[in-house]
Amino acid sequence: MTEPSPRKYLKGDERIKVAVDLKARYEAGSTIRQLAEETGYSHGAVCGLLHFVGTRMRPGAVDQDPAPGSEPA
Repeated sequence: MTEPSPRKYLKGDERIKVAVDLKARYEAGSTIRQLAEETGYSHGAVCGLLHFVGTRMRPGAVDQDPAPGSEPA
């Protein structure tokens, strides 16, 4: 899917379409961080879109998705 400009405000059918696509990719195993990097949307925007379409979030997603280059404590 061709992603719309990450700086563009999504509304209506376009917002739903992008959110449903992100949900499918998240449920197929992509992390929020991966989706954000691939689409150019912020982590918060991806989370918001996933919640918008009722995505069931994986438990411990924050712990399973460390920042690049970070060391475990």
